[in-house]
Amino acid sequence: MEKGQENIEIKGSLRMAAGDRRQQILDVAVRLFSLKGFRGTTTKEIAQAAGVNEAIIFRHFATKGELYAAIIDRKACSKDGLALQRALDEAVESDDDRRVFEEIAFRMLEFHQQDDEAMRLLMYSALEGHELAEMIFRQHVAHVFHRLATFIKRRVSEGKFRKVDPMTAVRAFIGMVIYHALTNKMFPHHARELLNIGNRQAAERFTDIFLASMLNHEYEGHRPRRKS
Repeated sequence: MEKGQENIEIKGSLRMAAGDRRQQILDVAVRLFSLKGFRGTTTKEIAQAAGVNEAIIFRHFATKGELYAAIIDRKACSKDGLALQRALDEAVESDDDRRVFEEIAFRMLEFHQQDDEAMRLLMYSALEGHELAEMIFRQHVAHVFHRLATFIKRRVSEGKFRKVDPMTAVRAFIGMVIYHALTNKMFPHHARELLNIGNRQAAERFTDIFLASMLNHEYEGHRPRRKS
C-alpha cells in the first residue's frame, strides 16, 4: 500500500480523503438531526445519505458520543460561534457595561440568524431528553451564563449595579435575546410585523432596557454616592 493510501476511502469510483469524508458525514448527520431529531435518525440513514456503509461512520466516530461532541465543536468553532466567544472575552476585559451586553446580544442574534440548524438541534435534543442537550448546556450555555454572572457580581460589589442576584439578571437578559431569536425563527414573517428591526438595533434596545434596570443611580465614580 502506498504511503497515504490508508487515508483515502473509496466508494465505487469516488475517492475521498479521510478528513473530507469525516466532514461529509458530520454535515449529513447535522442536517438529518436538525430535520428529524435524534430519535428519528439512525446511523443507517446517515450512512445512506452520505453514500457510505455504516462501518465507515463508526470508523470516523467510534461512538455516538464522539459524533455528538464533533457536532458541538463544529457549532462552537463556526465563524459566528468563535465571534461570540471573542466578543464575550474582549467585552468583559474592557469593563464597558454597554459593550458587554450589546456585543453579546448582537453576536447571539447573528449566530442564530446565520445558523438554521443550531437552535433546531438544541430544541430536538432538549425535548427528546437527549444527552446532546446537556452537553451543549454544560460546555457552552453555562459558560456564557457564568461569565456574565461573574461580571455582574463584580459590578454590584463596585457599586455600579444595584444589588441583584447575578444569575437571575443573566437569565433575564439572555431571555430577551433568545426569545427574539426564537420568535424570528419560528414566525419569520409575523414576528417582523410586530418588530421589524435588525440585530444591531435589537441588541442596542435590549441593552438599554437591561442597563436601565441594573444601574445604581447612587453610583459616582468608583464608589456609591453617600446619601446626605
